[in-house]
Amino acid sequence: MNRPAGVEYFDSHCHLTDTAFRDDREAVLHRAHAVGVTRLVTIASSVDDAEAAVRLARSKEGVWCTAGVHPHEAGAAGEDAIDRVRALTAAPVVVAIGETGLDYHYDHSPRDVQRSLFDRHLALGAELDLPVVVHARDADSDVAASLRKAPDGVRGVLHCFTGGDEAFAVAMDRGWYVSFSGIASFTSFEVAEHLRSVPLDRLLIETDSPYLAPVPYRGRRNEPAHVVEVAAAVAVHRDLGPSEVARRTMENALRFYNLAP
Repeated sequence: MNRPAGVEYFDSHCHLTDTAFRDDREAVLHRAHAVGVTRLVTIASSVDDAEAAVRLARSKEGVWCTAGVHPHEAGAAGEDAIDRVRALTAAPVVVAIGETGLDYHYDHSPRDVQRSLFDRHLALGAELDLPVVVHARDADSDVAASLRKAPDGVRGVLHCFTGGDEAFAVAMDRGWYVSFSGIASFTSFEVAEHLRSVPLDRLLIETDSPYLAPVPYRGRRNEPAHVVEVAAAVAVHRDLGPSEVARRTMENALRFYNLAP
């Protein structure tokens, strides 16, 4: 781990309720704490997953969660999905709506269903004054269109950003945040210019674990402790020290999720 002494990290996006962590979740959290990951948000993929995330976040200090339906799950979401998500936000540990968005790469759900549910998540974020966590893959123009027509004041993040010039431009215009994952450590990383252009006060880092482990863990299960390596990779692209990236992204995540320092 490339951890500067005494530095704390915020993993702004991970999936601790994933079955990949079923057998050693406590050990995963212990390893994260051991390298300075003192805060994290576990992201929901469905309403049932959000319910599990709420239970987990309530039981762990320094852990918060989201409530929402991933585009992969949009086709299976019932008509009451948004109402159920709204009800879950009554729990103080729920700090954002999502993850929602559009994924035209896998197309696990019909595109019109994805778009409709994405728009409803954005409206819910505006209604409740909660930020929205957005997944966008191979759907740049439609993501941008949804952001443009979203209610005034809705705020959010393009998570695990890997491209999409149009959505990126709209997000920047609307004052949104952009988050980068372990992909920033890959030699194939193609959006370094976007990473460098995000205002430093709107930059987040994440693991998206158990997916997308950074170098030198690429190909293995990812976990929140590896956000240290994400910070190091982002630091190289931004020509900053890793400790400065950790400090600024901690401040940004606390602000984005409206959490006390």
